[in-house]
Amino acid sequence: MGLERQILFFFSALGAFNGFLLAAYFTFFTQKKSSNYFLGGLLLVISVRITKSIFLFFNEILFDIFRQIGLSACLLIGVFLYFFIKASKSTKEKENHVKRNYWWLHVTFWLATILVFSYSYPYSENRLTWGYFVSLIYLQWFVYILLSAWELKSEIKQLFSKDKALDETQIWQINIFFGVFIIWVAYVFGAYASYIVGALSFSFVFYVLGLIWFLKRSKMRNTESQIVKLEDNNEEKPIQTPVKYANKKIDEEEAQELQLKLERIIREKELFKDPNLKLPDLAEKLNILPHHLSQFLNDNLNKSFPLYINEYRIETAKKLLLQNQTHTLEAIGYDCGFNSKSTFFSTFKKITGFTPASYKKKIIK
Repeated sequence: MGLERQILFFFSALGAFNGFLLAAYFTFFTQKKSSNYFLGGLLLVISVRITKSIFLFFNEILFDIFRQIGLSACLLIGVFLYFFIKASKSTKEKENHVKRNYWWLHVTFWLATILVFSYSYPYSENRLTWGYFVSLIYLQWFVYILLSAWELKSEIKQLFSKDKALDETQIWQINIFFGVFIIWVAYVFGAYASYIVGALSFSFVFYVLGLIWFLKRSKMRNTESQIVKLEDNNEEKPIQTPVKYANKKIDEEEAQELQLKLERIIREKELFKDPNLKLPDLAEKLNILPHHLSQFLNDNLNKSFPLYINEYRIETAKKLLLQNQTHTLEAIGYDCGFNSKSTFFSTFKKITGFTPASYKKKIIK
């Protein structure tokens, strides 16, 4: 194998190898959500198809069973794409809606179809028949792409709108949709160029999505650091963060559940007494993404993270001012989670309208 073919093999195989790793990751090592399972399944069947293409291109003496398995995997790519998009459109109500759609009927039907066809017409003895069958597989794949596009019609329309920005989940839905569509185009029309185009297109799409994910994470970390800095700068009013949520609040039922969980964990563990508490730390304890918590606070409660935490601190400080007559005002501020006397005094006045001393005097009087 010459150097050019070695390089071609490396880049085409790299995407397939990473696809298998990510398929295992989303299936076994992430949150137990149907969207993660569908994404894991999608990556698995695409990687199987890509692997078959790679080995056939570089070694034409390939066992027919491997060719048959690789072609058969295409029958589930569109299915997993469609149900990934439905499942990731995300609240509990919609998660249950996906279950009511009997996704397993789709998977079972197509698995049964490919098994019956493979048994009745083995690839080794019916290559011409399989040529027609593969055309039907690509047609079925395209039909599910169209169904997925219908599910994403509002997001695609929003993509070209200047009025609303897509949130992170919608961006991933669209990126994965167009990625799968590009791979379909590469396989359908790649025969007119080179058979390896499909494998290379997957590697290209894989690393473009990886780059987008890296850039989004970097932007998210910068946004979170700006939110956290407000606490040190004593900024208590809600802020306009660089991350736009398209004026879309979290679903009411989900928001109520999150609020109860948030209040419980803060009160029971008295997290607000930690002067170094940051938004990502609290999000980790809630087992949600930091930007999701930030969205909930800003959009649903209309509060910044510093204001939300400081309200708990001031509530506790007001009780201590009446109950504890021996502690100094400065000591009470530290006990409640403030990292300086000046921050305690200024925050107390912003929230209550009084300084700690005047508030205590007013209540006692």
